[in-house]
Amino acid sequence: MILALAQLVLAQTGDSWDMQFNEPFVFDRQVAFQVLDLLNHMPEDVDRVRAAGVTAICYVSVGTIEDWRPDLALFPPSVIGKPLPDWEGERYLDIRQLDVLLPIMSARFRDCKAAGYDGVAPDNQDVKDNDSGFPITDDDTVAYLRELANLAHAMDLLIGQRNLPELSGRLVTEMDYVMAESCFEWDFCEAMRPYALVGKPVFDVEYIDSGIDWTAACGAAQDLGISMILKDRELTGTVWEGCE
Repeated sequence: MILALAQLVLAQTGDSWDMQFNEPFVFDRQVAFQVLDLLNHMPEDVDRVRAAGVTAICYVSVGTIEDWRPDLALFPPSVIGKPLPDWEGERYLDIRQLDVLLPIMSARFRDCKAAGYDGVAPDNQDVKDNDSGFPITDDDTVAYLRELANLAHAMDLLIGQRNLPELSGRLVTEMDYVMAESCFEWDFCEAMRPYALVGKPVFDVEYIDSGIDWTAACGAAQDLGISMILKDRELTGTVWEGCE
């Protein structure tokens, strides 16, 4: 854990990262931080990544169910909300129900640990900002994420904030990094600055179909201390560009 944390905390602007969920995969790219999906990558893939000195991070959705995950039956109907409009097979979770969700997420984190990952990347943290079917508040979100951070750290796993720019100041103490999605396109990169100010990495992915000015995006990333990459929305290994 000490080595992985040191590698991550020492990430500098321009140090790069990648996130690969769909084939074809590319594992020989020189990056410092790699986000993979437990179902799509074998333990030997994780071993290969870590052997190259790369911090391996395990994707986990903490705000939705995904009907292709093997633990789907563990979620009772009471915590399952409305479907995500753009993602077939996913439905929002009532993240206020900590007694139900924390044991499930703890088991997921343990699976990541057993597969050799250095940390977890919890996604879909922004249930409160969507039509989930539940009256989720900022305070509910912070309470849930703090408990998840406690779980991860007890297992010697890194854990990060995902988006939620307005909560960066409240979560920066508990989280080890922040990962944004399209912060340049949607103009919220500045809100991630609390992490950079305390020396914690700020990662952002922009998408090739957004039409953004990539040169301008990289300039903003350099100014704000963000490690920014350009990817396809399928998150394959072959489509990738980092800021020079």
